[in-house]
Amino acid sequence: MASKTETAGQPVYRFASSRAKWGFIKKHMALYLISIPGLVYFLIFKYIPMGGSMIAFQNYNIFKGITNSPWVGLEHFQRMFAYPEFMNILKNTLLLGFYDLVIAFPVPIVLALLLSEIRSTGFKRVVQTVVYMPHFLSWVIVGGILIGLLSPSTGVVNHILGWFNMEPIYFLGENSYIRTILISSGIWKDSGWGTIIYLAAIAGINPDLYEAAEIDGAGRFRQVMSITIPAIVPTIVILFLLHIGRFMDFGFERVFVFLNPLNSQNGEILDTYVYRAGLIDRQYSYTTAIGLFKSLVGLLLIGTGNALSKRTTGESLY
Repeated sequence: MASKTETAGQPVYRFASSRAKWGFIKKHMALYLISIPGLVYFLIFKYIPMGGSMIAFQNYNIFKGITNSPWVGLEHFQRMFAYPEFMNILKNTLLLGFYDLVIAFPVPIVLALLLSEIRSTGFKRVVQTVVYMPHFLSWVIVGGILIGLLSPSTGVVNHILGWFNMEPIYFLGENSYIRTILISSGIWKDSGWGTIIYLAAIAGINPDLYEAAEIDGAGRFRQVMSITIPAIVPTIVILFLLHIGRFMDFGFERVFVFLNPLNSQNGEILDTYVYRAGLIDRQYSYTTAIGLFKSLVGLLLIGTGNALSKRTTGESLY
């Protein structure tokens, strides 16, 4: 027999025998069958490729394969940190990840709070559609749009600057502007899509709480601060932790479409460097070592963030 108990509001099933356990699985067989494609996907494309990480400790030769390539230990990791430009590339990756976390992450939250306050259903749908649409554009298209807008000769931005008797600026030709362009383009493209989860969390708040607050004389701002934000804190924490886990993965396409020799000093990140060294120069073991380093840093960050979140807010991924 399977007995059901409650633990922190979540049902926990305990089985008296293996027969009861298999009976429970048989009862919910449809759910297990539905999960099979997802499990197969993660097995084939996520777990099996992890075995290839061992080439970070080899001088990998595509003709000899993983089993016959010579082992070199930590040579590629030592080479990585000895490369003169590596620390600058790592600094760019960390800075862009930090700016994305501090500046871009709160934007969907603010946008969701603003959209939830719109009372006109028609206007709200129009605004949602407008802010969602950029998400469906590829970074190649977004890059083409921004390159056209920021062009020093034909760009709209420089035409506007000309109205104020200002000299044209080649935004993509200067190191000082590339980080701002990368962060702002990411906000424009993905912040609208990120509001979906927060709007769903806001929609799940009990309306009686707002009615009680209104009776007590609380205005809309007070209701947002005292009811809406505390109610969606668990959602914010979980998404924040997931964002920390992707801290080192700023995005290859996002940077590559804007990168050129004039702004690479502040724009080059680990992903674009791996592309040049790995695919173009065919340094497979070396770039695998860089990818393994990124994964270890991401694991450390998400583990630390999860522990701090569990201790301070009580919310965590596991």
